[in-house]
Order: sequence, then C-alpha cells, then structure tokens
Amino acid sequence: MPVSDSVDRDDSAGEVGSGDGLPINELFCSLQGEGRLAGVPSVFVRTSGCNLRCWFCDSYHTSWEPTHAWMDLETILAEIESYENAEHVVLTGGEPLIHETAVDLLEELSARGYHTTVETNGTVVPDAPIDLASISPKLESSTPTPERAPAGVDAGQWEQRHEADRIDLEALTSLVETFDFQLKFVVTDDGDMPEILDLLAELREASDEPIRDDDVLLMPEGATREQLAATRTRVAQLAIDHGFRYTPRLHVDLWNDAPET
Repeated sequence: MPVSDSVDRDDSAGEVGSGDGLPINELFCSLQGEGRLAGVPSVFVRTSGCNLRCWFCDSYHTSWEPTHAWMDLETILAEIESYENAEHVVLTGGEPLIHETAVDLLEELSARGYHTTVETNGTVVPDAPIDLASISPKLESSTPTPERAPAGVDAGQWEQRHEADRIDLEALTSLVETFDFQLKFVVTDDGDMPEILDLLAELREASDEPIRDDDVLLMPEGATREQLAATRTRVAQLAIDHGFRYTPRLHVDLWNDAPET
C-alpha cells in the first residue's frame, strides 16, 4: 500500500490517538533491514505520528510532515494476511505505541499466530503481546536545532519538547523487564558513545532483568547509501571496541531510500 496524501485527522501528529482505526502511512512486505532479525521477510505496518522529532528521521512523512490513510483494524489485518508467505509483522512508525488501537492490532496478530516486532523509541509501555520490542532510545544527537533540522522545517517548537521527552528511564526499564528486547542506538559519531554507556549503566542498575552487551546494537545514522557509506565503518569499529553488536541497514543497502522498503 503506497504512502497516502490524506491527513484527515490531526491527532496523529504527536499526541495519543484513539478510536477504531490507525493512521497508516505504509503497509508492505519486504525484508527486515535492522536488528537481530535482519533479512527475515516481514509485513511492515507503518503508522503516522510521533511524540518526538529526530532531525535525521528516515520516516519524515510519519513525523515532521505526517501523511496517512485511516484504516480500520479488519482492513489492516486483511492487508497483512494477503501476504501469504510472511509470518513476521513489524509495527513501526513514527511511534506506533502512541495509538491505543495499536494494542488491539497486536492482540489480533498474536491470536493469528504472527511473530510481532514493535519498533519504538522507548517512551511508551503498552499492555500488549509483543514478541520483540526493538527499542531505540534517542540520544542528544537526535535533537532538532536550528542548525540541524530537515530543510524547510522550523525546529523551534520541537527542540525543547524532544530534548525533554526523548529518554524515559522508567518506561525503558519497564520495556526491558516485560518483553524480549533489543536496544538499538542510532549512532552519528564517536561522540554518542559516552551517552550510550551512561544510559546503559543507569538502565542496568534500574532493571531487574539483565541487559547483555549482546542485547545492544549500534546502527549507523543514514537514510541513503551515500550517508551510510560515511558512517558505517566507524560505527562497526565502535561495536567491536565496546563489545556490542553492529546492525546494518539492509533495506538502504538494497534499495537506497525508496519507499515501501
């Protein structure tokens, strides 16, 4: 399903959504490009709307300029089931967990035997069945400023809000204690590592569940092949140096920045 130009309700731009449907930006089948399930054929359900605004967001039309079509639950499920060979579903965004109906979707997918991955920024804790919580805490380097914001965008209204809300230690702790998880950090350069190490130390102290180095994934920032070429070798070396895992962005390597990949 292609990206929609429809924006027929405005509660997905950053606030919690409710009702019997979801604002769907894309729904398609591809290969999981990131994390420990990289390469697995999966149906992606990409919702529109986010409570944060990373300046480098690779899903611009779910955050800075949200576009979507509102779809009811049965229509979404029918679309997913039309991809007969896919047993994995990835719920992503934006931040999909700001929408209450995301819980209903996850419950239905679990009942139908799908493996579900939820891509989340770690600020919302759902009461829902999730097979893999792919948690991507947002670092200081993600905060939009006048110097680093998408072209044509006024970052002013989001700079303080993003910085204040990007890390919720209580929510992160609850997520790692509740679900099978991976912690996936988008790394822009070496300067991100002290914050990553400090956050891991805080999270390990707060959590009753162990957080292994193997649960920590470093992913290079970049939404195009050219951008990844500038960051991935250094990020791979950082993973080696610190004993963490490196995750590629397989979909970018294969299809660059094409939609529905």
